[in-house]
Amino acid sequence: MNRKIALTLNVKAEQIGQRVDVVIAEAFKEFSRSHLQKLIKEGAVKVNGKEIKPKLILQGGELIEIFAKEAPKLKDKAENIELEIIHEDQDLLVVNKASGLVVHPGAGNPSGTLVNGLLNFDSSLSYLPRAGIVHRLDKDTSGLMVVSRNEKTYLNLIDQLKERTVTRKYTALVVGEPSLSGVIDKPIGRHPKVRTKQAVVSSGKEAISRFKRVKSLKGYSLVEVLLETGRTHQIRVHLSYLGFPIVGDNTYGGRRKYVKGTSESLRNKINQFNRQALHASSLTFIHPSTKEVSTFDSELPDDMKQLIRALKEDD
Repeated sequence: MNRKIALTLNVKAEQIGQRVDVVIAEAFKEFSRSHLQKLIKEGAVKVNGKEIKPKLILQGGELIEIFAKEAPKLKDKAENIELEIIHEDQDLLVVNKASGLVVHPGAGNPSGTLVNGLLNFDSSLSYLPRAGIVHRLDKDTSGLMVVSRNEKTYLNLIDQLKERTVTRKYTALVVGEPSLSGVIDKPIGRHPKVRTKQAVVSSGKEAISRFKRVKSLKGYSLVEVLLETGRTHQIRVHLSYLGFPIVGDNTYGGRRKYVKGTSESLRNKINQFNRQALHASSLTFIHPSTKEVSTFDSELPDDMKQLIRALKEDD
């Protein structure tokens, strides 16, 4: 179903001499300036009943009208998928994604994704790029994601990611005991031989991860990681490169899946853990509307808690 846009604005005295595209961008902040310029070019913006160009200088007293019908950006179906939404307001949602849930529909996953569930929760998300999702998590990574509910919020959060005012903290269970803290500043790009993987490569994009070991568990470690950049598989690649792969990560774990001396029973429990032990545990950003610093936390899911318990109890 197409969305109707119907907006009107009377030009005020203080707006005399300004360009029409500047005035409507200031007045209708739920739309990006490029979006409004597109509407002007399509003839959907009229001043005193006449189609105009973006550079039109306003004289004062004009009536600006915007009438348009827009098709959804997404054609994906809404599906009744259970989602854990821990925060909701008119601008955004914060979702605690379960492991095993794919974020975007794609080859091999045309349905049953987070996007399908979000479209069921709020059909207006179909008019936003990626259903308002501004950053993603791997299928088997659990934890927090922020979803914008309007164009203004979407653009604001994208800018915050670029400006690094979004803090994303992850908790990982790794093989081995890294130093108490450190910074991994190694570029990441596509693996030179395996196209489905990422790797530390000199030609890659800047990738920075800060880590802190918070608990030692008989040769394994619970590690907190802060992302400064957001490359595909960044934490998994960086920790593996450092020599401390994430427990259960079959893609980047290599041969080092267990600490030397791990008992047979514990090996079996690790083998039964069928995903990488990685959880997006905390998310902080500046709320686009209130301008307040907003922080959300998510405790470790049950499967990671059980694995940690097994490590503590192992003889």
